[in-house]
Amino acid sequence: MTEPAPEQIRLMLVDDHAVVRAGLRSYADAVPGFVVVGEAVDGTDALERLAELARRGRLPEVVLMDLVLPGIDGIQAGSVITARYPTVKILIMTSFSESGNVRRAVDAGLSGYLLKDAGSDEIVAAVRAAARGELYLDSAITRCLTGPVDRGGAGLDGLTPREREVLLHLAKGLSNIQIANRLQISERTARTHVSNLFAKLGVASRTQAALLAVREGLTSERA
Repeated sequence: MTEPAPEQIRLMLVDDHAVVRAGLRSYADAVPGFVVVGEAVDGTDALERLAELARRGRLPEVVLMDLVLPGIDGIQAGSVITARYPTVKILIMTSFSESGNVRRAVDAGLSGYLLKDAGSDEIVAAVRAAARGELYLDSAITRCLTGPVDRGGAGLDGLTPREREVLLHLAKGLSNIQIANRLQISERTARTHVSNLFAKLGVASRTQAALLAVREGLTSERA
């Protein structure tokens, strides 16, 4: 019996080093279902190329973007891209030498974060997760960033079953209205659950809550 063809995922690659883009393209070309629809050398170039792709109806599902770029950096460009094109997901590639920027990138609320030395399998997993609308965090980045966020709260054991459900969806990158639709509750109720679990966990942002959920293994549960 013939296996069904994998769903196509359109990609854009953004890096100011041609050799890096060539390497990423070689990864993508080897993965069934991945199609590179554009490349850019920096944030401004990416915005221009995305505008052209949008006119042609060929927007990528996922943009794989370096964090440190000349001019508009990956965080700034990613924030503009997601505002203009809500269906486009941004995966940021970074390194521990940019630790200050790593936290800034995470707090920007983009779709995922990879280390530059990630293997091809991890890149594939991150792209597929982002395309599904899920938050993807390199495990090393998660360990680095979650240290300060799990102090002072009651932990996951202090959450109600409904709050755990909300946190699980939040950790997958869903907005309040998406969580409300998934759980068949009002957006106001979803927002209240999010505020309550923030207080119980001792966190101040959705990203901190998501990082804690990942670290505690909540994201391995089925929603």
